[in-house]
Amino acid sequence: MFSPQPLRNGETPSPHPRISAPHFHSTLSAQKLRRFNSLILLLRLLAFCFSLSSSIFTLTNSGGPGSPSWRDFDAFRYVFAANAIVAVYSLLEVAASAWEVLKSATIFPEVLQVWFDFGHDQIFAYLLLSAGSAATALAQTLREGGGDTCESYGAFCLQSDIAIALGFLGFLFLGFTSLLSGYRVVCFVINGSRFHL
Repeated sequence: MFSPQPLRNGETPSPHPRISAPHFHSTLSAQKLRRFNSLILLLRLLAFCFSLSSSIFTLTNSGGPGSPSWRDFDAFRYVFAANAIVAVYSLLEVAASAWEVLKSATIFPEVLQVWFDFGHDQIFAYLLLSAGSAATALAQTLREGGGDTCESYGAFCLQSDIAIALGFLGFLFLGFTSLLSGYRVVCFVINGSRFHL
């Protein structure tokens, strides 16, 4: 649409396009989408850091000959495996989220990316929660009635507690990411294309 200019001394009107409302709204939506994707990137990065830290704390939890090791307990092996798997997954998702923030496009076709993220976030969040729960029960048993493990090797139990706590923090951030990826799925289903905030 052009707004007519008043004529002076026989001049012809020069067309000046107005700023259209749809363009303004699409720019606003693009900014919201970028902030939303940046939030997901931050949560994925935090999930990666805490899961990696938990697996490292578990892996290094051994006091040498005669002292207990994380390998001696199924629950601690589960914590290590779960957090290592989630750390690798989160690192790949951090790369995918960074790509999406920078390029404003998904790596895979959007329908595949949205459902992939949602499904895997749910699975891996549950994996972390179940591993942390199993290890918490074992740590409680070691402290209360599992012999003199924690009395004789307090550092082992303390490092186990730290690894478990870091794993739960990884679960917390992955859980928040899972909520946001679920929101993306709902928006995608409702809009039938790239979701709008």
